[in-house]
Amino acid sequence: MKPSLGVRLDALARRLTPFGLTLLLVVFNLVPLHIPGYDQIVPLLPLIAVYHWTFHRSELMPAYAVFVIGLLQDSLTGAPIGINAVVFLIVHGATLSQRRFLAGKSFAMFWLVFALVAAGAMATSWILVCAYNLALVEPRALIFQYLLTTGIFPILAWFFLRWQRAILRPE
Repeated sequence: MKPSLGVRLDALARRLTPFGLTLLLVVFNLVPLHIPGYDQIVPLLPLIAVYHWTFHRSELMPAYAVFVIGLLQDSLTGAPIGINAVVFLIVHGATLSQRRFLAGKSFAMFWLVFALVAAGAMATSWILVCAYNLALVEPRALIFQYLLTTGIFPILAWFFLRWQRAILRPE
């Protein structure tokens, strides 16, 4: 017997939550906090979500969803179109390749690997922006953005793990 429409909609909504939460973080990054200079160092929250969901539930964060998230991040923040899409896809691929290594490791190791992946992602982003502008861009703001992103990681990871246990059924 075929499941009812309500059951199918519930399953679809659960499967879309990692993508939806990541999209919410893209929009949340745009909220003005009226802190001088914050707009240049705002933490890259969608990067945390892409890393987390790719590791824990890769079937719910496929490459095409990561690409869409990156394009949306670019278009809403005014970044050159495609830069964050490429960077997020690189993070997605790197995370998928490290899933076996990280399986069963402590949270500290998960966080350390994120710090390394985020450093590579932000360095790649900086190189692409420099190439796009045909000039060296001051990296100081990027360093602060990296530090904020890495520092906020445990908070979002905790939230995502709680969400995963409460809302998403294991498959």
